[in-house]
Amino acid sequence: MAAAEQKPSHVILTLIPIFLLLLYALFAVSPFLDRKLSVSATVPAAAPPPLTTEKIDVRRNASGGLEKIEEELARARAAIREAIRCRSYRSYKEEEFVPSGPVYRNPTAFQQSHIEMVKRFKIWTYREGERPLVHRAPMTNIYSIEGQFLDEMESGKSPFRAQTPEEAHMFYIPVSVASIIHFIYQPVLTKKDYDRGRLHRIVDDYVGIVAGKYPYWNRSQGADHFVVSCHDWAPDVSKDNPKFYSKLIRVLCNANTSEGFRPARDASLPEVFLDYGRLGPVQPGGSDPSNRTTLAFFSGGIHGHIRRLLFERWHGKDRDVQVIERLPDRSIYMARMARAKFCLCPSGHEVASPRIVEAISVGCVPVLISRNYSLPFGEVLDWSEFTVTVTVERIGEIKAILGGVSEERYLELFRRVKGVRRHFAVNRPARPYDLLHMVLHSLWLRRLNVRL
Repeated sequence: MAAAEQKPSHVILTLIPIFLLLLYALFAVSPFLDRKLSVSATVPAAAPPPLTTEKIDVRRNASGGLEKIEEELARARAAIREAIRCRSYRSYKEEEFVPSGPVYRNPTAFQQSHIEMVKRFKIWTYREGERPLVHRAPMTNIYSIEGQFLDEMESGKSPFRAQTPEEAHMFYIPVSVASIIHFIYQPVLTKKDYDRGRLHRIVDDYVGIVAGKYPYWNRSQGADHFVVSCHDWAPDVSKDNPKFYSKLIRVLCNANTSEGFRPARDASLPEVFLDYGRLGPVQPGGSDPSNRTTLAFFSGGIHGHIRRLLFERWHGKDRDVQVIERLPDRSIYMARMARAKFCLCPSGHEVASPRIVEAISVGCVPVLISRNYSLPFGEVLDWSEFTVTVTVERIGEIKAILGGVSEERYLELFRRVKGVRRHFAVNRPARPYDLLHMVLHSLWLRRLNVRL
């Protein structure tokens, strides 16, 4: 009987080590379990998984499709080189539009590159995460291009959308900086809480999860990955861990080289103001040159050093150079631009402004007044052929500079502005050579420059 009474305790003592071993195994393995990222409108409770810059052998992590991808890109490069050599393009279909003229740095190369892009380019958008901080971005107002691009790539209608990650040439990280600021920061902005640490943690958490779940980030160290954002804070997403993000491609409206924008690696994104339910050019057309009675026009907020200089010199002081504060009615604002020969486009707090696209849409020659701004699509477009640049130091000479443009030169600039308008129109679905296609082409060129 005594032995029988001791048996339960003996069993318990035997099971305890086994239970502890199972518990240890569970916690040891848990960091590597497949996780679904759930990002809500709160700061993440835990630190993101550690990010590594260790280079992983491509051959062990290519997932079966990398050699085919690189062969495709090699054929595209060869076709572009051949078009440059022969000064003619080759297409598998009849092209509706053929770039020509001095606004293009090399129209033949651009034409063939665009043809190759449409024929081959595939992008995989990571599907991890939940709205609103990922998979959603503003579709209207000043940050609208961020949401329009994201929606285009996730709508399922885009021919550039990869069906599997193995066939993708590039990988899109669908984090919206504008949404993060709206849902995380704005409720407390009255407290002047501008600490960027929360922004860094959210982005790091997302990238850490896709890097841990898939081989694609690690095989290239992020060289074939990109983010798209129009918010002023967007350049900051990679500052927390610059070595880890050194190869990531950032498509940014705030393309300020003094804030770390790298023109050879990053891509400049045009800032576009879209009203609710309106796409295409903001207001196509505009007055003919003979009806443009104002030499130069600007209306906007007085923020940033350059705009303050502009207002100090020209606000209310000259009938030909009209510099006024922001108009209350947008239709009046656009009508005033449409009656001006030149539209002043000064940088504000940041280098980008939707005013450049607005000016182009109404046939008003943009006058660029900025520092350190890497202009959109600069690898394709020669901005000096359809805009006028005035340095900050010569703001006081604007009337003399613009008045000195001959009528022949002005008409040439006017025609060229009308010619590039298609590249700054937002269409859904995207159309060849429109703004979304041009953004994709900027990415395509950067992928052609990478060999994995």
